[in-house]
Amino acid sequence: MLFTAEMFKMYQNYASYKHWQFEVLEYCHSDLGGLRHAVASVSGPETYKHMKYEGGVHRVQRIPKTEKQGRTHTSTMTVAILPQPTEIDMTINSKDLRIETKRASGAGGQHVNTTDSAVRILHIPTGVAAECQQERSQLTNREKAMQMLRAKLYSMKLEEQNNQRQYARKIQIGTKGRSEKIRTYNFPQDRITDHRIGKSFHDLRTFMMGEKLLDEMVEDLKGLADSESLLELLEQSASKQQNEQRHQ
Repeated sequence: MLFTAEMFKMYQNYASYKHWQFEVLEYCHSDLGGLRHAVASVSGPETYKHMKYEGGVHRVQRIPKTEKQGRTHTSTMTVAILPQPTEIDMTINSKDLRIETKRASGAGGQHVNTTDSAVRILHIPTGVAAECQQERSQLTNREKAMQMLRAKLYSMKLEEQNNQRQYARKIQIGTKGRSEKIRTYNFPQDRITDHRIGKSFHDLRTFMMGEKLLDEMVEDLKGLADSESLLELLEQSASKQQNEQRHQ
């Protein structure tokens, strides 16, 4: 949970580094100052194009502050990146929604209050739900919950299309198994390794600042995805030509 909080801060810093807007939609603290789970909306030029390669399981190896024997512990956290749809991309029928309000809950933070401001929206046909209690205003929470719900439904629609077209790329979000680690953050050895491109960086603390080093890693991942896409197009073109020659 402490690592999850550091990762969330890294992405927040990365958004600032790229001059994007970063809006916290949900932030659930743990008792020890860590983070159980959080949701944020990132907007700006080419945000999804850059961020989609961060989706997957991130593994951390380090000696926790609570460890008395000096042993290195290994744990993981998961990042999901969903593209935010526009009004044109996704229409949701209001008859398909069930909206519930309740009192915000938490560990006594500033957002906990005595009014029914927390909002949960359920999309009945799919069973997909989104909840927001970050703001004091019920209306604002409803808007943010709707934003999250639309992103989830849009992601499901995209995945369905990808499966139909058989364009599932191993490098992209949603195509890797949840147990497969995409990146390891090894604190004792001061090393970050991305397992998809087989590349390691040193200076972990600078990387976790979410600036130049993270941007370099993202650019390398984009480069690999672009070359894989090009190879796929060339293979499809060659296969099409072979089929045409057979039928001649």
